[in-house]
Amino acid sequence: MVNGYSAADLPTMGDDGDARRHAPAALRNRDAISQVLARELPASGLVLEIASGSGEHALHFAKSFPALDWHPSDPDPAARASIAAWMEDDRPQNLRLPLDCDAMASDAWPIEHADAVLCINMVHISPWEATLGLFHGAARLLKAAAPLILYGPYSEDDVETAESNLTFDAWLRARDDRFGLRRAEDVDAVASGYGFTRTARISMPANNLMLVYRRRD
Repeated sequence: MVNGYSAADLPTMGDDGDARRHAPAALRNRDAISQVLARELPASGLVLEIASGSGEHALHFAKSFPALDWHPSDPDPAARASIAAWMEDDRPQNLRLPLDCDAMASDAWPIEHADAVLCINMVHISPWEATLGLFHGAARLLKAAAPLILYGPYSEDDVETAESNLTFDAWLRARDDRFGLRRAEDVDAVASGYGFTRTARISMPANNLMLVYRRRD
């Protein structure tokens, strides 16, 4: 296990052709993430979730925040099928069908407005261009003071990186040399270039962070 993850935590398909994917890490971190979201999300409006993966987070958060409309998205057809399958028997009215949305193709996102953007565990397991696209797309959708909220492992210049995160970084890079932990300072620089300022850094379980950015006026 590295950084609180193991091979068993990778999303897996359900039995007997069930399209639902299961991500054990999502079950472990969803309550801690919800506590932060309760402080950082607006009281009402539309939340766009980028790279929703299995859809388990989207279902949980939609139930946890009934005053918010929740719009999951993912570029992977199998992930979107999983999200839709999770909705079949237990879909809150505020949970929308998943969008085909690729962070790297931010000019083509099929949505024109959001009141918040959430992205969980994408930045380290995607090409750097996905992070650039994430901020580009969020800058187009969000109004002043609206949040873009990131969750995942990061390195920081003035903070010693946990050994588990170093191991996780090596594991990611062995899978794809475009992947790996990002410096929070590099993400801050991208954010600033697109009109965002980091307003919060919250330490999370298993050496993860939540970084909150808000659009400047």
